[in-house]
Amino acid sequence: METPLLSSEKSDKGSERWSTYEHVGRAGLAIPTAFMAGTEASVDEIRSASAFSDPYPPSLHAPLVGSSELHHLYPNAQGTGYPQGGYHGHLGTTADVSRQVLDEVEIRELLIDHVGHRCCWGSRPARTWNIHAVEDCNVYTGTLETFIEERETITEKEPYSGGNIDGKNEGPELGIWELDLRSEFPVLFISHKESRTKIPHSEAIEKCSGCAGRGNFVCPTCNKDQEPDSYKENQMSPCPTCYGRGLIAHRDGSDTMCLKCNGKGTIPCANCGSRGLIKCETCQGGGSLLTRQVAVIRWKTLSARKVSAESGAASVPDDVFHRAKGVQLCNNQAYQCAPAFFADSYFLNKFSSEVIAERAPVPTTARVICERHTISVVPVTRVTMTHRNRSFSFYLIGTGREVYLKESYPSRFCWGLCPCLEWLKL
Repeated sequence: METPLLSSEKSDKGSERWSTYEHVGRAGLAIPTAFMAGTEASVDEIRSASAFSDPYPPSLHAPLVGSSELHHLYPNAQGTGYPQGGYHGHLGTTADVSRQVLDEVEIRELLIDHVGHRCCWGSRPARTWNIHAVEDCNVYTGTLETFIEERETITEKEPYSGGNIDGKNEGPELGIWELDLRSEFPVLFISHKESRTKIPHSEAIEKCSGCAGRGNFVCPTCNKDQEPDSYKENQMSPCPTCYGRGLIAHRDGSDTMCLKCNGKGTIPCANCGSRGLIKCETCQGGGSLLTRQVAVIRWKTLSARKVSAESGAASVPDDVFHRAKGVQLCNNQAYQCAPAFFADSYFLNKFSSEVIAERAPVPTTARVICERHTISVVPVTRVTMTHRNRSFSFYLIGTGREVYLKESYPSRFCWGLCPCLEWLKL
């Protein structure tokens, strides 16, 4: 006989209390704190804690806080929000005492609304077929989000046109992890943000490698195979119109002067104007480049996700459950999250450990800022509808009761146009 994840009892005054757990997240705190053992939490407090979805500080100045300091500042940076109803700890025995049971009218309305958004689907099966079975097959989802900061250095070059530079003479060059980026630090667990900043005192002047510091190079058209110091100016090329004759021959035997070369038979080099040299585009003719070191900083969240579903919901893709709205059983945040602990559920303890074990690898150029570990239960209802010897099934997923229906709907009138219409947003 399974015991509920949250045991409930009523007092003489009719107020519900849960006192089984020591750690209940309080809404409104920057980092959820823990109650002392034996302290009771009211129903309103627990519901408020589970409904508070973002109890984290808006920013964290990581460049000035190391990993050990962060752990020292937030030693109990873990909060657990619990559902509004009672849940057993194993699949197949989950029961929400406050969950509303869907009746036939509500089920049909949800399916008809879903079918109505499909251009080639008819509503007759949704309206007339018999509801043969309604089965609860709730699903547990677990995530471990690792918020990291990655830094790397790149070199930027531009033509040097003179003037002062911010080089080593102005001060020591800072290391990439010594840069103060508090003004750039994003909110925690943002999906991705990138920033670039110049590293102070990292500028230098170097010789242009494209022209060896000369500012130009020998024209490969009129001075082919010539050394840089032995090029020739005023090298002319044969006129391509008159083939070097200076005259244009006609069919009647007459000749006229070539207008392309004015009768000379040669034209200046089209590549360099017969100068013999071509201006270097890399240094713009200056022969020198200004180089600087630029720090590229990326903040991003690495995610490890896991789903534990019954056989009745095994055909639904995991992404559907992760997108659905469920009831959060735990929400822990720390520098490095440990598996969650449920006093009366071996299954949830094991599931949490499996999620933690799938922690995403962190690149060698990055460091961990903090982690967040959540476990949620997603209400899933499988509905089977029958008509004579035919049947199909669909799912109502999450507290929002989103309909998931695969390609098994019986009343479809599609001639291959649906993908085209979806692509055209019709």
